Amino acid sequence: MSDSVDLHLAADRSATIASRADVVVVGGGPAGVCAAVAAARQGASVVLLERYSYLGGLASGGMVLVLDDMCSGSEITVMGLCAEYIDRMQREGLAVVPPQHERTATPEHYRKWARWGLFDLYARTKPPPVCYAATFDPDSWKRVSTEMVREAGVETRLHSWFSRAIVEDDRIRGVVCETKSGRQAIMGDVVIDASGDLDVLASAGAPFAHEQYLVTNVFRLGGVDTEEADRFQQEEPEAFARIDGQARKIIGGSWEFWWLKTPLPGIVWCNCPHLTGIDGLDVTDMTRAEYETRRRADQLVEYVKQNLPGFQKCFVVDFAPQLGVRQTRLLQGEYVVTKEDITNRRWFADSVARGRDYFTPYRALQPKGLVNALAAGRHYSATSTAQKISREIPPCMAMGEAAGVAASMALESEANVKNVDIERLRRRLRELGAIPGDKPTASTAASELNNKFDLQT
Repeated sequence: MSDSVDLHLAADRSATIASRADVVVVGGGPAGVCAAVAAARQGASVVLLERYSYLGGLASGGMVLVLDDMCSGSEITVMGLCAEYIDRMQREGLAVVPPQHERTATPEHYRKWARWGLFDLYARTKPPPVCYAATFDPDSWKRVSTEMVREAGVETRLHSWFSRAIVEDDRIRGVVCETKSGRQAIMGDVVIDASGDLDVLASAGAPFAHEQYLVTNVFRLGGVDTEEADRFQQEEPEAFARIDGQARKIIGGSWEFWWLKTPLPGIVWCNCPHLTGIDGLDVTDMTRAEYETRRRADQLVEYVKQNLPGFQKCFVVDFAPQLGVRQTRLLQGEYVVTKEDITNRRWFADSVARGRDYFTPYRALQPKGLVNALAAGRHYSATSTAQKISREIPPCMAMGEAAGVAASMALESEANVKNVDIERLRRRLRELGAIPGDKPTASTAASELNNKFDLQT
């Protein structure tokens, strides 16, 4: 008996044209919102497509609630729209950032901020220094995202699941989405793929690598006495280590701190469990991950309620509605960033964005063979090992902002993104408050930084 059935589905490929714009952005996560807002603020008409009922991607739906990887020592390296997000959430009282005078490596400040996750994860010194980073509330991120796209005049279409790209010669003319209103086409002059999984550019035939890394379905606990939990860790370190070690064994995969404080009193964020061997493009794997993470979390909650001071009255508030997939398709674009580029802090003549102290070239946002398309986000053109250490939300937002401004500039040259003048692009980004990755000074020379970073992948 055959394992396949020909359903003759290809007969109906028609789609209603629902909208047209200068720029079409697919994916309303951090990179996609930044791309859409940046392009719209430069005067382009923009349509932003998002499959879920909210904006924010892994920052909101995935509940990745710490923004890091945006400073090199005391030097802040990601600003622009990322900083605007933080400022807006702080005004709501829903983002926490260490004050500048407490961004030190003293034990006192580390104890104060470690449980917020606001320290340099890559530092080799102990204690690691507190740094410019932020923790935030996921619903605040959704609200700020919605405010920013509305203020910029972006046409946002939620509940729109990308299906395929419409390609003619070397251009993506538009994209097709499946919706409750039927199959719809959105036409545009420049297309930015911010899907996270390179859905659009892969559909358009751009070369890519298919890779895997950790996946996580994070959750939040309420009813936690964080002061009592802190006291127990500081005053009874041996007992704490024993109980905490067992908790981490039950969850079966986590960073050093499996729970962190959030801006909401009594609510903690559990960035665990981590699962390996899951393909974020395979529905069966993803379903298995959803079930397994919840099973482990249930066991963890029962254990800490019985054993960990401060957690006796804890309860599950929610699980992230989006599975935390870190790596699937990676663009193999005009330039492929390598691990050596990251660890050696290589500067590129076409750098347009930064992470903590590494640089992203514009060519790494450009697919081969397409003149009107860009990528922005964790699927940018990089090797698997390079992406693992350069995929955090702030640098992805910087990529999105750069891609959005570049898209608006490309409209001036017949929507050809390859004709964008890099110096003009960087100048515009600087005027907008972003940090595009200008040539580093001697103080950030690779020879010094190599002594500080020896990353394991």
